[in-house]
Amino acid sequence: MSRVVRIHRHGGPEELKVEDEVVGAPGAGEARIRQTAIGLNFVDIYHRIGQFGADPMPFVLGVQGVGVVEALGEGASGVAVGDRVAYAGAMGAYREVRLMPADRLIRLPADLDDGVAAAGLLRGLTAQYLVRRLYRIQPGDAVLVHAAAGGVGLVLCQWAKHLGATVIGTVSSPAKAAIAAAHGCDHPVLYGQGHDWVAEVQRLAGGRGVPVVYDSVGRDTFMGSLDCLRPMGMAINYGTASGQVEPFPLQRLHKKPLVVTRPTLGTWIADRGDLERAADEFLNLVRGGIIRVEVARSYPLADVADAHRDLEGRRTTGSMILVP
Repeated sequence: MSRVVRIHRHGGPEELKVEDEVVGAPGAGEARIRQTAIGLNFVDIYHRIGQFGADPMPFVLGVQGVGVVEALGEGASGVAVGDRVAYAGAMGAYREVRLMPADRLIRLPADLDDGVAAAGLLRGLTAQYLVRRLYRIQPGDAVLVHAAAGGVGLVLCQWAKHLGATVIGTVSSPAKAAIAAAHGCDHPVLYGQGHDWVAEVQRLAGGRGVPVVYDSVGRDTFMGSLDCLRPMGMAINYGTASGQVEPFPLQRLHKKPLVVTRPTLGTWIADRGDLERAADEFLNLVRGGIIRVEVARSYPLADVADAHRDLEGRRTTGSMILVP
């Protein structure tokens, strides 16, 4: 018997129920892993409240974790019993023991901490396709990162700085500005509470605009993001922490032609080779000290509701994990 956190209907943190389950033997191509750390992400909240539509109930949240392989099903390859492994993008992580397709697991190097891997892999894979594939940052670029003190934001700031960019990042408080600055953000900019962050970004970009905006906030920032771009710039909305971007007429882009995209990580790592290359690149930067992933706080699995309240209330910076 092992523990699992389920929701039986969409709603607030109180809908997260700790229950028992029996996890059977792995099927063909599967691995059974006993988890040691589970990553927390804002996408977990989207699923809890039903932002992506109705999920089949009961539903288990969580998309990334780390554990040890306990057993393998017929035909499973790439990992062995006893291996430390990580995964990202596979729903159902809020549990002590789980079954996973073996070909979605990444073997971890011995010198990488479980908590760091659980907290960082999804964010690192996201950052990798954002800065290396969707828009390839070039030395000298000035880039705008929204929520620069958040989990993905901190990775983006460090990676963009490593690639030679000047990093402008929006944050909601002076305390978060200091955190972003300590992780590669050259120019933290406050938004909200009457701050004209669009004008400040334009000033920092020399009045020309930036070539790319990485926007995980959504409704509250996206239209302003368009105003921050130079002609032919790219607005990337990869998250909606403040809500979905409201529809706007495509003709708005006629005056200043722009590229607007709403990508998803799953598309960029669907191929096993792409997954491995992205994970290797990110994990090697972490091991080399180029990118720091700090676990700001860990919660026992049973305290998952408190973790959601802290995450949803934006009372956190950096990364959080659940410990089974």
